[in-house]
Amino acid sequence: MTVQRGLLAGLVAHLVVLTALAGAGAVGGVGALAALAYGAGTVALLGRALAGSRALGVGPADLVTLLRSALVGGVAALVADSVTGPVPVGTLVALAGVALALDAVDGRVARRTGTVTATGARFDMEVDSVLVLLLGVYVAGSLGPWVLAVAAVHYVFVAARWVLPWLRGQVPPRHWCKVVAAVQGMVLVTVAAGVLPRVVAVGALVAVAGLLAESFGREVWLLWRSRRTSTAGDVEPRAVGSVHG
Repeated sequence: MTVQRGLLAGLVAHLVVLTALAGAGAVGGVGALAALAYGAGTVALLGRALAGSRALGVGPADLVTLLRSALVGGVAALVADSVTGPVPVGTLVALAGVALALDAVDGRVARRTGTVTATGARFDMEVDSVLVLLLGVYVAGSLGPWVLAVAAVHYVFVAARWVLPWLRGQVPPRHWCKVVAAVQGMVLVTVAAGVLPRVVAVGALVAVAGLLAESFGREVWLLWRSRRTSTAGDVEPRAVGSVHG
């Protein structure tokens, strides 16, 4: 599919999800504006990234990720509305749960169709990160702002890269990092559903915080070691991938 048609399909998917939610009376004006802003911004940024990589089209895996992004747009609408009043928790959990489940699909599609790209992988990761942050914002409303430390760690790491250039290096990817990210999302969805006693929910999130500390902490240590090795040998570390993007 051409880039233009793929981006249009993504925009339509976002509008379909928002229209369905609005038709069911699940979102209000604030939520609708949030979803529209998210959808338009996502499609625009993806278009810019594809143009920068000189992509000739939007692959099948990218279309799956765009569908996931549309579901995340629905979550964004509900989370935005939750600031001013109650929202249908079942709908929010369903959208987030499906978006998380499809995370195992787009990568597999990319590999099977031979359409794996750096842009597609980054897009997939950013959609995941936005969803986790949104879930964190929603859960923080009931458990406290400390939850944001669990949900926003990706963005803290990205911000740190602007301050510390050596964090922009690359390290060998670890499957364990993907496991931790999946656990993070599943725990946040479960806590958002409100099915766990408060003490269990807090304990689960604290456990996730520990896993994230190990996962990101190990990457920081590997990058620091690579920096020291590079400085000592006056050579650049070999770029072999990134664990957390």
